[in-house]
Formats: sequence, C-alpha cells, structure tokens
Amino acid sequence: MNQTRRAVLKTIGGSTALAVGVGTVSARGRPESAKGRRTGASGDDTIVDIAVESEDFTVLVAAVEEAGLVDALSGNKQLTVFAPTDQAFEDLAGALGVELEDLLELENLADILLYHVTNGRRYSQSVVNAPRIRMLNGGTVDVDGTDLNGDQADIVDTDIEASNGVVHVIDGVLLPE
Repeated sequence: MNQTRRAVLKTIGGSTALAVGVGTVSARGRPESAKGRRTGASGDDTIVDIAVESEDFTVLVAAVEEAGLVDALSGNKQLTVFAPTDQAFEDLAGALGVELEDLLELENLADILLYHVTNGRRYSQSVVNAPRIRMLNGGTVDVDGTDLNGDQADIVDTDIEASNGVVHVIDGVLLPE
C-alpha cells in the first residue's frame, strides 16, 4: 500500500472493522464502452447500460443487481454516479480479508451503493469545486479536488455521458459513516 495514503477505518455490517487504502491514481482512460460517448447534453445509454457494457464494472453491476437498484439507475431521473472499478472492490475485499462475493451479501449494500449517487448532472467542474456533495443515502461526501472522503477514493475519469446522468470513475469504494 502507498505509505503516503491514509488508511480509513470504517465499520461494515455493524461489526467488521477494516482499513481501506487507496493506491496511486493510474492514468486510466474511459471504460472501453464509454469512449467517445460524450454527445452534448446526454449520451445514448443509461448509467446501467454504460456499466454493463464496460469490462471495468462487473462487480458494480452485480452489486447494483443484488441491491435491487437497476431500475432506479436506469430511469429518467438525472443522476451522477461515482462508479468504483472492479479493482476498487477487489482492494476493499482484500482489506476486509473476504471474497468479492462476500461484499454482495452485506446488509448495508444498498446504502453503500447509494453513497455513490447524487441527484442531477454533476460534471467534473461542479464536483471538484464543491466542498461536499449530498448523496442519495442522505450522507455527504467531502471533496478535495479529485480526492473523495479523505483518500477513500480518487476520481480517475470524468464526465461519461448517460441518457439519465453522468458517470465519474473512482478508484475506491466510498463507505458511509
């Protein structure tokens, strides 16, 4: 783990303590299916379509399905999603000492996922200039440039257009307090 990054202690599922660290930001491009999708006011696909078509979000798609949030993220309501990559979920599972499948069984899975979604279209300029953002689970995420919640995650790609909002790719899983 990068020693310049702070470890964030959280509790998941009421009793499991964990340390979540985020590695350095890689120079990743947009998910292959999302490249070139910015078409002005909106893209052609929904937020869920973008995730399903990408190889980088298989765990996120499984989690959204398990939590019953597919319809909420596929509708017409405009949303901004901070989408953790598969690597982000693998890092979380490793920090917890569990398998990826165990993450899908967390009691608070829907709450964790809704902590990655905010109302409206929030483009990168709006996100990086906001001190905090209110998320759909009722919590807030602190923003310091591309850093979210004190090193829980960094924004590694931005402004992927969807018909029902915007997707920003992050390299960590945000955990509500």
